[in-house]
Amino acid sequence: MKKPYSFSNAQMNGIVEHTYANIINECENLKRNTNCPNEQVVALLSVIASNFAITSETNENKDGK
Repeated sequence: MKKPYSFSNAQMNGIVEHTYANIINECENLKRNTNCPNEQVVALLSVIASNFAITSETNENKDGK
């Protein structure tokens, strides 16, 4: 079984915290500049998250099956 990944304390207090803050700031900028509701931001984040989600179809394509 594959061991789950976790960020180190240094990463959590560095790049992870920085990335989180940037994403929040950009979402606030999007809302401010477009007047879109929170639900639209959530929908956008969901689409972005789907690019990083592992699906069985993606795994099958990588395995050549």
